[in-house]
Amino acid sequence: MSHETNALAQIHRQIMWNRLIAVVEEQAQTMIRTAFSTTVREAGDLSAGIFDLRGRMMAQAVTGTPGHVNSMAESVGHFLRKFPADTMQPGDHYITNDPWLGTGHLHDLTVVTPAFHNDRIVGLFANTAHVIDVGGLGMGPEGRSVFEEGMYVPIVKCFDRGRANETFFDFMRAGSRLPVELEGDIYSLCACNDAGAHRLAEMMDEFEMSSLEPLAAFIFDSSHRATLAEIARIPKGTYRAEIRSDGYEEPVTLRAEMTILDDGIEVDYAGTSGLSSRLLPRLLVLRHQVRRRARDSQQLGEPGAVPHEDPGRLHPQRAAPLSGVGAPRDRPSAARPDDGLPAPGRARTSHRRRRLGIVEPAVARRFVGVRSAARQPAGGA
Repeated sequence: MSHETNALAQIHRQIMWNRLIAVVEEQAQTMIRTAFSTTVREAGDLSAGIFDLRGRMMAQAVTGTPGHVNSMAESVGHFLRKFPADTMQPGDHYITNDPWLGTGHLHDLTVVTPAFHNDRIVGLFANTAHVIDVGGLGMGPEGRSVFEEGMYVPIVKCFDRGRANETFFDFMRAGSRLPVELEGDIYSLCACNDAGAHRLAEMMDEFEMSSLEPLAAFIFDSSHRATLAEIARIPKGTYRAEIRSDGYEEPVTLRAEMTILDDGIEVDYAGTSGLSSRLLPRLLVLRHQVRRRARDSQQLGEPGAVPHEDPGRLHPQRAAPLSGVGAPRDRPSAARPDDGLPAPGRARTSHRRRRLGIVEPAVARRFVGVRSAARQPAGGA
């Protein structure tokens, strides 16, 4: 292939990538316009994205929150383990609010939908949204276990080939104080995925695409190289920061040590407070946002540490309460003498580490934000 032809191919792929971002943005806007919960319509507490058949996020909507985007990116793999892509049919929709497979509390619903083109599955659309009510005690710190906080929905099929699973909807309506709003929100989440799948089919026709795999490979490769290039611009060393909140039984400390490596960023949470019986759930969301996606790394053949499950501070055991939101405003701690100063030789022995080797492709171009965080560690790691 000539240099000119290769350059044109690169431009062509970039146009398709941008078009894909437009597709998922329309997906998100469809949810906002059809949702019943004010948390979605007014606050935009949601995420939307498209995934390849291996569960890797190719593009995300501009609309949405980082906590939802990153946890949604992690959750699609769990759906595929229970319902493999080759078993999915047009019109199927799958749903869960399992906090350990999603964002961290029961009020966030995640829906995954297969997308088809010419009668063949080509990708997956997913979204997450915070709904108003799922029964139980609701949002607050009173619950002492997740079972008190509301309905706990495993990964199930809420629509089967376009037909609603009425048994599922009967349970959801019966368990909520706002049955109409909850049912409407679930339909909204499914409708926005359908809108994305429709636009994707149009895009594939327009660009004469038979598969998303070549475009996915381009996106992941470009994003990986761009991420490593941004990491390389950060001064090597270790940066530390912590924040404190009043908590309930005792004050809560979130402490992080971020080490800049040649091929990634390692985050160590040694010194972070243990679990509270009235858990503040953002610890779990934080874990989602910084953990390295081992599945993507292995599929791409990239070297690096694979995070293991930590049953301690950053990974509450099942049945732990997750909906506490009553934490006072976090305040930065007083700066320590070594805050922000590289310490390349410092020993790191804690097992509570998370490694950033590959950042989600759709956010790689905004990875530059890590640089300013590293240079001003007192504001957070």
